[in-house]
Amino acid sequence: MIQALAFYLFAIVVLVSGVMTIASRNPVHSVLWLILAFFNAAGLMVLVGAEFIAMLLVIVYVGAVAVLFLFVVMMLDIDFAELRAGFVRYFGIGLVLAVALVCEIIIGVGAWSEGGVDLARRGAPIDPTIPNVQAIGNLLYTRYLFVFEAAGLVLLVAMIGAIVLTHRQRGGVIRQNIAQQIARRPQDATRNVRPEIGQGVKL
Repeated sequence: MIQALAFYLFAIVVLVSGVMTIASRNPVHSVLWLILAFFNAAGLMVLVGAEFIAMLLVIVYVGAVAVLFLFVVMMLDIDFAELRAGFVRYFGIGLVLAVALVCEIIIGVGAWSEGGVDLARRGAPIDPTIPNVQAIGNLLYTRYLFVFEAAGLVLLVAMIGAIVLTHRQRGGVIRQNIAQQIARRPQDATRNVRPEIGQGVKL
């Protein structure tokens, strides 16, 4: 019973968070909704017995989203005074969300202790005696090899596109000279000194 309750709870929150990620006008709010979606997706992975994927969602994706959050703050013209003023206004909502996350964690731990939801074997039949990491590797590099390679190509194209879009000429920005950096000799970059005791180093 608790497994089904936890599954529907996490699934509903993932769907609502995904919709709010797209519908939010504030990019900072969209990133926060996306983080909430990743956490609940990790809960779903724990329920189906894929603890390794749940760990990857939390460590890799949430960590990457945190970096994305920093880039959004740095690249957009955000009024920090307005954000600080809105902290008190949204404190109640934030407290409710924090309590909801704690309740989800408690329900998820209870569902995991009762036994995971038996859904993994329907989508990808694996041997239950082997670890998650080995099972994922066997599936990725045998059954889903071409899909895995295609996903890598899509990510590569997305990375190149992001670099091309952001690599533009801007006034007042000092551009690096790659040829000059490569041609720099170690003798020009370092200097060995032997300062006397109590004399310090001249910069």
